[in-house]
Amino acid sequence: SATVTAAIVSLGLVVSVVVIGFLVSGPVNRLIENAPQISTRLEQRLTEIRQNFRGIERAAEKLDEITGGGDSPDAPPGAPGAQTPDATLTGTLSSPAPPGQPAQPDQRIEVQVQTTPETSTLASVLNLGPAFVGQIIFTLFLLFFLISSGDLIYLKIVQSFDTMREKRAAYLALREIEDSLGTYLGAITLINACLGVAVGLAMWAWGMPSPFLFGLAAFLLNYVPYLGSVTGVIVAALIALFVYDDLFTPLMVGLTFLALTSFEGQLITPFFVSRRLQLNTVVVFLTVALWAWLWSVLGMIVAVPVLVVIRVLAEHIPGLNKFGNFLAGEAPPALEDEDEDEALDPVPGKA
Repeated sequence: SATVTAAIVSLGLVVSVVVIGFLVSGPVNRLIENAPQISTRLEQRLTEIRQNFRGIERAAEKLDEITGGGDSPDAPPGAPGAQTPDATLTGTLSSPAPPGQPAQPDQRIEVQVQTTPETSTLASVLNLGPAFVGQIIFTLFLLFFLISSGDLIYLKIVQSFDTMREKRAAYLALREIEDSLGTYLGAITLINACLGVAVGLAMWAWGMPSPFLFGLAAFLLNYVPYLGSVTGVIVAALIALFVYDDLFTPLMVGLTFLALTSFEGQLITPFFVSRRLQLNTVVVFLTVALWAWLWSVLGMIVAVPVLVVIRVLAEHIPGLNKFGNFLAGEAPPALEDEDEDEALDPVPGKA
């Protein structure tokens, strides 16, 4: 029955999430244990990079001196513009003595003000964990209810129309949406899996730590159009910057990740995904940004499937044909040259 199928699918997804979490837990635990060493290494690399660009900083300082702008970078503590993490305030407290009694000596007080340390990046990421887990649980429950309902939603939508012709058109549109989503998600999942394997092997060839994590990250991030691949390139290049002593190897690691994702996005996906399911890149980017604001990470993942549904609906609703053409990703047909005089309607009252 539909309920059994929904339970099997939901449990399968839960098991998949647990297995992925178990595989990732080992490298993540090692990362947390080595956090002090990583922090030290990060400071060393930042110092080395800053020394490499020290000439540019000197030129900028000379330019500031010539133009007379900016404050001195070596301002003493307490000078305007200087920032101190901690401050100590001292002063005296005096109170008038009552009539007929000797004056009391002034009392010296000292107040120390300490700034609150900023939250670390790792702590910020860990704080997002409960919210992300809550989103996953909500999505699993929603998927379970959708699958267990079976054809109930189809029947409710079809029954909302009056004539048999409208009912048949609505049913065909729903079935086409189901087939299009299945085709799109199946093709994208297979392509992302191949991309994850390719990225993992490439990171292993470069000697990067935990190449499995890079492959898994590439598989998951590629569900988010454009932003996912850019994030993967930046993360891979930054990690390589801390692993290697030179700057050329991190650059090549980032370019390798970029080359694989670009090859997938420009050649593989357009070849295997049906032309009628390709979408306008500008619309996709704006939709991903909107759903990221509405529903965080999961919103970015469901943004494109929602666009696919809207695109298929626009093809079946006469009033939305132009909107569907706007969502389409293929090139529009060339404009034909027409005689402007024949295209214009004749002016009333003239022969």
